[in-house]
Amino acid sequence: MRGVGAPADAVIRALPRPVWRTLPRRALAAGAALGLLLTAAPRLSSATPDTGLGLGLLRAAALAFGLGLAFLLDDPARHTTAVVPTRRPVRTGLRVALAVPLAALWWTAALLLVPQEARPPVGAVTLEAAAIAVLALAGAALAVRCTDAAEPGIAVSAGLLGGALAAALLLPDRWALVVPVGDPLWDGAHERWAGILAVAAVAGAAAWAEPVRRIRLTAVVHR
Repeated sequence: MRGVGAPADAVIRALPRPVWRTLPRRALAAGAALGLLLTAAPRLSSATPDTGLGLGLLRAAALAFGLGLAFLLDDPARHTTAVVPTRRPVRTGLRVALAVPLAALWWTAALLLVPQEARPPVGAVTLEAAAIAVLALAGAALAVRCTDAAEPGIAVSAGLLGGALAAALLLPDRWALVVPVGDPLWDGAHERWAGILAVAAVAGAAAWAEPVRRIRLTAVVHR
């Protein structure tokens, strides 16, 4: 059994470098740069910072970075790599694993760029940012699983942006997600954010799996 598992382990260890080279770095860098510029705005202007401004800028920054993450699973060579021995969950998981530390560093920088007196409750706004990021990744994973599109990032980012605008403008108060600090709806809104994060994480993880039909067809071919 050791001899059987060794080649697979060697393939997985060799994957990070080529996967890193295929990441959509331009989209990720554009979202990250825009987000940092937004959070740095109070330091670059003479405006008096307050918590409302800081919260709005961090939310906008999280959305900008989420729009970049929507492109994470774009792979122009998708239909070529579909026949490689490494399963799609491994390739997808590796892309996410490479992006997570960078996302954590980026969010830390975004928080620090907002002046302390304008910084909203860090835990709550981080929950919002995490939910947006996981929604973007789940949308990309679902698009890859359910369609043949090699680069679904544009459609996923458009859906994420549209959903964000709808959440901000159309949701009634009892379902509100975008509320100011100190609002009586603040705690309830973040319970809903936590629910969104959990559902998106489960849906995204389920979408990583290989389609059953494709597995069966592969088994028939190998026979």
